[in-house]
Amino acid sequence: MKVSQLQEELIQYATSIGVDKIGFTTAAPFHELKNRLRRQQQLGYQSGFEESDIELRTEPLKLLDDAESIIAIAIAYPSRMQDAPQGKKGERRGIFCRASWGVDYHTAVRERLQLIEAWLQERVPNVKVKSMVDTGELVDRAVAERAGIGWSGKNCSIITPEFGSYVYLGEIMTNIPFAPDTPIEDECGDCNLCIDVCPTGAIVAPGQLNSQRCIAFLTQTKGFLPDEFRSKIGNRLYGCDTCQTVCPKNKGKLNWIHEEFKPDPEIAKPLLQPLLSISNKEFKSKFSHVSGSWRGKKPIQRNAILALAHFKEESAMPELVQVLQKDERPVLRGTAAWAIGKIGTNEAEGILLAAKKLEQDEEVLAEIEKGLTLLNQ
Repeated sequence: MKVSQLQEELIQYATSIGVDKIGFTTAAPFHELKNRLRRQQQLGYQSGFEESDIELRTEPLKLLDDAESIIAIAIAYPSRMQDAPQGKKGERRGIFCRASWGVDYHTAVRERLQLIEAWLQERVPNVKVKSMVDTGELVDRAVAERAGIGWSGKNCSIITPEFGSYVYLGEIMTNIPFAPDTPIEDECGDCNLCIDVCPTGAIVAPGQLNSQRCIAFLTQTKGFLPDEFRSKIGNRLYGCDTCQTVCPKNKGKLNWIHEEFKPDPEIAKPLLQPLLSISNKEFKSKFSHVSGSWRGKKPIQRNAILALAHFKEESAMPELVQVLQKDERPVLRGTAAWAIGKIGTNEAEGILLAAKKLEQDEEVLAEIEKGLTLLNQ
């Protein structure tokens, strides 16, 4: 079979298995990206979650030595929730970012990539394939951009004409020499909305992100959240969508396409107070299928405490006191102390002073002091 015919049939097959967009590019090095990544590294802008070896991230032939091309795929996910519950006093809710609604995208994208691999293996003797999604060495967005899936927006997301930036990405390297697609022209123009509204100023320049300041990264950390960001995360439990929701290219892109990504409102927007006492078993049962659970319950519980402080939710005081007095994890005890001071009820000072007498962890003691200081402001 001719490669051109194979390519056409592959495009049709990909559509039949729930791939919303497919593109092709060469396995040539990503030279410009290499320079950008080196600069990011020098500036300390990387998150630490990504592959540290820049050569592996930019040289496809180091991953598959006879690669000829890369197949890029995109799968759209919803931008709106149907029947979203509204939080109210006494029943405050947190929010998971849209990329963590529904089934874990790593699983969903990987399943489609594996189906494409099997399809190619049936048709091409001695075919070689290597696929990845998100946690692989290659930079998904760079591959998608070069393969014509979309352009790289100023918010560092791939923006597609059809689905906006609400797409999951994945790729397959192969030794089949598919014809490359033409990259899409950048349509951001002089719009800077995403830069202007970023809550922490993490988008330092068009297409340049300081991950260390990005709320999407900060919500995934496990230690104490730095003071300057505590008032910025609002009720976000995992991830941040601000730079996507303000993007004009996302207007009207609902993307209610795949059942597996449609959120359960009680999981995507859960009540905050029950999260403070949720057991490992309960957490796993409720949240293990969503990508936002990958770091475990501790960061989400810490963020829930910060969200309750953001709302100054007085009804949460009993749960916060319980965490301060009983939780074995210093980060949660300390964050609860800070939150108690932030909420500032009449009994808060007595609670914090009593905890101060019993607490032995230096970091927690420092947070108790911060809570007491907040009471006097």
